[in-house]
Amino acid sequence: MGFTNDRYGRDVLDPKAQRNRRPQTKDVPMQLGMVVEDPSSGFVGEIMGWENGLVILEDRKGKRRSFPVGPGFWLEGKPVALRIPPRTGSTKRYTASGARATPDGPAKVALPSRIYVEGRHDAELVEKIWGGDLRHVGAVVEYLGGIDDLVAIVAEFQPEPGRRLGVLVDHLVTGSKETRIAEQVARGGYGDVVQITGHRFIDIWQAIKPETIGIKAWPKVPRDVDFKKGTLTALGLPHKDQTDIAHAWQWMLSKVRTFRDLDPDFNREMEKLIDFVTQDHLDELG
Repeated sequence: MGFTNDRYGRDVLDPKAQRNRRPQTKDVPMQLGMVVEDPSSGFVGEIMGWENGLVILEDRKGKRRSFPVGPGFWLEGKPVALRIPPRTGSTKRYTASGARATPDGPAKVALPSRIYVEGRHDAELVEKIWGGDLRHVGAVVEYLGGIDDLVAIVAEFQPEPGRRLGVLVDHLVTGSKETRIAEQVARGGYGDVVQITGHRFIDIWQAIKPETIGIKAWPKVPRDVDFKKGTLTALGLPHKDQTDIAHAWQWMLSKVRTFRDLDPDFNREMEKLIDFVTQDHLDELG
């Protein structure tokens, strides 16, 4: 999706043209799904979320980029300043992760350390349960489309003390492809600044306790069958295409309200990653 390039009028050099014809920038509260353009890079994308003063955009090919919240965007052909929408009041004493809730304060500057998670659904689940905690400490989570290139991804990140990298992957069990890749990264000489952990499940869906979505157990899907489609087939849910899969996941995610709806082992590994990427910054966070 593109926007018109005729931003300042057709006859900007016409001596009869009025001065200051540049459109005035308007403040616009961000909304999920809003499509905006960053004119300096030409990147056009849908707003997928915002955290730590950054807005996350995704283009039609699924590529994501983050930009500072504020002026410099175009919406429907007009310049806008993206603003974080006001939060509604809350009396919750604990967050979804079980941590004690703290009063909203100034946004934390994002830490140089990062947490990468393997898939989009993984990232959405992490955001729902730990998003508030992560924003409170300034930890940013980014999702990976897969981990086949994890060795190169870690090298490009250039981890070092104070700039740690934590990675959460699916199906981290003995003999799996994921475990072999994790071992390759470990041999890269990053010492104590990279931590790769994960869960035993084939897919993050299974990290949700079965009773949370009203079933006795997750169905067993043959290895030669696509896991998501096979799961939906066994559950008697629509499974024809990606739209059906997306709708099913949003339904499952809506049933998850706190960490108690998730597998305890998964919760433990996620908490370990948060502790790992923030341990060099405890004085700053205190």
